[in-house]
Parts: sequence; structure tokens; C-alpha cells
Amino acid sequence: MSKYPIQHTRRRALGWLSALAATALATTLPKAFAQQTKTITPGVLRIGYQKYGTLTVLKGTGALEKRLAASGVEVKWSEFPAGPQLLEGLNVGSIDFGTTGEAPPIFAQAAGADLLYVGNEPPAPSAEAVIVPKNSPLKSAADLKGKKIVLNKGSNVHYLLVKVLEKAGISYKDVEIIFLPPADARAAFERGSVDAWAIWDPFLAAAEKQLGARVLVDGKALVSNHQFYLAARPYAQKNPEVVRIVLDELAKTDAWSAKNLKEVSAILTAQLGLDASVVELSTSRFGFGVKPLSEQVVKEQQNIADTFADLKLIPKRINIRDAVLALKF
Repeated sequence: MSKYPIQHTRRRALGWLSALAATALATTLPKAFAQQTKTITPGVLRIGYQKYGTLTVLKGTGALEKRLAASGVEVKWSEFPAGPQLLEGLNVGSIDFGTTGEAPPIFAQAAGADLLYVGNEPPAPSAEAVIVPKNSPLKSAADLKGKKIVLNKGSNVHYLLVKVLEKAGISYKDVEIIFLPPADARAAFERGSVDAWAIWDPFLAAAEKQLGARVLVDGKALVSNHQFYLAARPYAQKNPEVVRIVLDELAKTDAWSAKNLKEVSAILTAQLGLDASVVELSTSRFGFGVKPLSEQVVKEQQNIADTFADLKLIPKRINIRDAVLALKF
């Protein structure tokens, strides 16, 4: 597998950044998440994360570890390259909780994964796009007909591409789709082996900053691009209070992050080893404000699932509501 190029930053910066963030976050508990702590069985919470978003900021602050340590719960973190791989980890029992975009949980649920949606972030449609090399002759989505497009199968950008083609009047069968994870997709994009790449932040921001890639079309007016928090059903049913605490800490992190984007970028730069300019661009496109799934969000997810079923991209029709955990925040 080709290695995704990154610029390593000074890790010692993480210490003071984490302390700063943890102190600030401690003062921002939203009333909607206030819960009386209940008895928690000691154990381990295994969290899967990716190179983006509030969950990674929370990891950088160390606030969750401190909160759960009082109840004897240890937190272990595992990084995944994309949502489909993360949910496979959830399905096989290697993690208990994680975050993905819109499409991965649909593919996972259709494949029989025993997962539950427990919350979502606001829309972030500009945080995913179909991009082309800077000197590409392609000027609009209509030019994608007959072209090679690379993406991570079952990821949030899979649905983006479906909507891009639909709006351009191009059949899904009239493009050649190549399925690769982000690192290999970038390598293919750099070699010129593909005409376009459907990708999300921070990989999107990295391609823009480092390769001069051009956005052909992003998600605005096409998709919501929600980020979802998911838990393994057996874990959530056995440990609902731990799940509530994670959401509580995510809510505090969101409230602080929305007002402190520079500090968020610094934390993520130290956490992920990505170039600061890349992280700053991707952070500017985040959506902050975790909430329970609303009727509208469930409906949007159902529409995506139905679209995938119509295109025979998933083996059967599913009911999103079957996988929604009604937590009271």
C-alpha cells in the first residue's frame, strides 16, 4: 500500500494544547446533555477514530479518559483509514464505538452488522468533493461521463458521486469506478491513473494544498454529509451510561471547538501529524454540535439506503430506524 504523505509536527506541542483544551472544555457543558451519573461497571471502552472531527479532538484533550477513570473505565483508541474499515472493526468486536459518514453504516447494516446510531454532527457538505488534477481538461460534472473515478467503496463520498452523476444526467453505469482506500487512491490520482477522485477531509484538503488539486464539485446543494456516532448494539445496551458520557464529552468538545478553530487545528495537527495548513483548511469545513438523530436525519439516511438498494449497491433494503438508539440527551 502506498503511504499517505504527511508532514510530522512536534509532538511536544500536544501536552500544552491538551491541557488548554481540557480546561476550556470543562466550562462548557450544554444543559441538553446534563445527566446524573449512574453506576458504571468497570471495564474498557474501545473507540475507533479517523483523521478528522470532534472525536479526534476529544482524543487529543484526554478529557474522556479523565471522566471515565473515576468509574474504572479505561479508554483505548484505534485509528482507521475510513468508515467502512472502522465499522468492520465494530462488527467483528474489535471496537465498541466510532464515527463515520453517511454511507458506511448503511453498507454495514445491510451486511448484518449489529450497530446502533447514537448521535450525529450537523451537515458539512463542503468537506467532501470530487476533485481533478490541476491541469485536468475536465471543467464540470458533465465531463465525468466515461471517465475513471476512484473512491473508497461504501464511504460517504460514494453517495456524493451518485448525486453528482444524477444531477449531471449521467448514469452510474456510464463511469468507471475504481475502489481504493484513501492512501492508494491518492497514489493513483498522483500517477494519473484515474481522471477524478471522490474524497473527504482532511485528504481533500491535503490534495488541494499539496497537489494543487481542483474541486470539480463538492457536496453543497447535493448532500448533507453528516458525521454519525455509532456503537456496537451489545455494548450500548449493556453500557448506556458510558455511551451518554461519551456523547456528553463530545458535546462539550463541540461547544468549545466551534469558538476556538485555531486551537482545534493545533490539537489535530499534533494528534495526526498532518501539515498545519491542511488541518486548518479541513477544520474550517467541520460541522460542530452533536445531537440525537432527528426525524429529518433518519429520513435522509433512509433515502440514501433506498438509493443504494435501487442501484444494487447493497444486497437488500434496510430500515434505518431499526438501528437508531433513542438516547435522551
